[in-house]
Amino acid sequence: MSDRVIIFDTTLRDGEQCPGASMNPQQKLEVARQLERLKVDVIEAGFAVSSPGDFEGVNLIARQIKGLVIASLARAVPKDIEAAGKALKPAKRRRIHTFVATSEIHMKYKLRKAEEEIVRLAVAAVKLARKYTDDVEFSAEDAARTQPEFLYRVFEAVIAAGATTVNVPDTVGWAIPAQFGELIRGIREEVLNIHKAVISVHCHNDLGLSTANSLAAVLNGARQVECTINGIGERAGNASLEEVVMAMKVRKDLFGVTHGVRTEEIYRASRLVSKLTGFLVQPNKAIVGGNAFSHESGIHQHGVLMHRKTYEIMHPKEVGYGESKLVLGKHSGRHAFVERLKGLGFVLGEKQMERAFDRFKVLADKKKEVFDDDLSALVEDEISEVPERFTLGYLHVSSGTGVIPTATIRLKTPEGKILQGAASGDGPVDACYNAIDRLIQFKGKLQDYSIQSVTSGKDALGEVTVKLAVNGRVEHGRAASTDIIEASAKAYLSAINRLLHKR
Repeated sequence: MSDRVIIFDTTLRDGEQCPGASMNPQQKLEVARQLERLKVDVIEAGFAVSSPGDFEGVNLIARQIKGLVIASLARAVPKDIEAAGKALKPAKRRRIHTFVATSEIHMKYKLRKAEEEIVRLAVAAVKLARKYTDDVEFSAEDAARTQPEFLYRVFEAVIAAGATTVNVPDTVGWAIPAQFGELIRGIREEVLNIHKAVISVHCHNDLGLSTANSLAAVLNGARQVECTINGIGERAGNASLEEVVMAMKVRKDLFGVTHGVRTEEIYRASRLVSKLTGFLVQPNKAIVGGNAFSHESGIHQHGVLMHRKTYEIMHPKEVGYGESKLVLGKHSGRHAFVERLKGLGFVLGEKQMERAFDRFKVLADKKKEVFDDDLSALVEDEISEVPERFTLGYLHVSSGTGVIPTATIRLKTPEGKILQGAASGDGPVDACYNAIDRLIQFKGKLQDYSIQSVTSGKDALGEVTVKLAVNGRVEHGRAASTDIIEASAKAYLSAINRLLHKR
């Protein structure tokens, strides 16, 4: 038995059956080109007979993609097989994938046919498909719920008729890994001519077990896995290509198999399919989710900084992701904070770092994620050599329609002196500045005031910059906070401290 697993991508056929995920022929070709770069073995380009658009898509891919096997699905019906054969004709390597249901519930309620008729239909379909190509795959729809003895009989008959691949679909996501693995092992042991065909599996995710079932099948002898990018597909989707491929790669010690996928193209393929279908990838999606290589917990960040493999079982570059991401948030620790500041070019003393970290923790409680621009704005005051004559201890503002804006301010000095007072103004910021001027007897002129968002989102930092002039001397002040009134007061004090220091 070969140790190479064939990766059969059905994103353009089963994946596109997901409600709202349909693509036009040109979009399908764009995905097919990316699958070619990804180096999957087989692209199931569509269901040729289902619509003129699907036929065109299959035919276009058959004409344009030359390095891979191009497949089209077909029911065990002559018109389906003929349409598939015609659409695939330009392909250098082509496969007709025909199927019929074999489970008791499908035969009784959907097909209304007996076992003998099902075997006859399957054999006839394979023989007809062989007139168009030597590469024929037969799927026993709902195989996971089919009586094993009948499944063995069907597979033996279609292999004798010329099928080169027999597929075992868990069509409704009903199987569990132990059971599914046992079914594959039974096929290997009980189907007399199974050595003439490749055992394939096609697992759905209704119970969240599609990847696990596919891998259990590989452990028991399956050598083709049918899957989709991002796991898209009918209902809860299909086995995810990226999960199946990376599981076999990361746990090669367990699986002992190989595949031909260029894993560095996985992330790019994921983004493309997401863009064209409009289906966003959930942040916690394995391998390709936004958080797949992100760490916020201080314990995890420290471990990753010491040695990446403490918390990462694969390198993000292996899937084309780039680098690991240390997300700074309220769970982050000093190690990640210090490393991020170093990366931004900030070198702080011990006391400065301690103050900056304390300010970061306060900010992190207000924001879900602290970005690099947030950090830059936050620590710039800490690297200043200007001593703080006055710091903001308390601020309360009352403002609104029909209300005179009033600000109550409390300032602290390095000697521990507390200054507190209130003032009104034309607006909340003007009231703050009037209160500060009154408390410290400051007589200067505000020449400029500006505010801008440091980062995006409703919880973004607002950065305020002011320019103050006293007796011909001009100084800037800057501060950032999620509260723009607080940022305004701190920026004003920063400029005053600079003026007083120069004087």
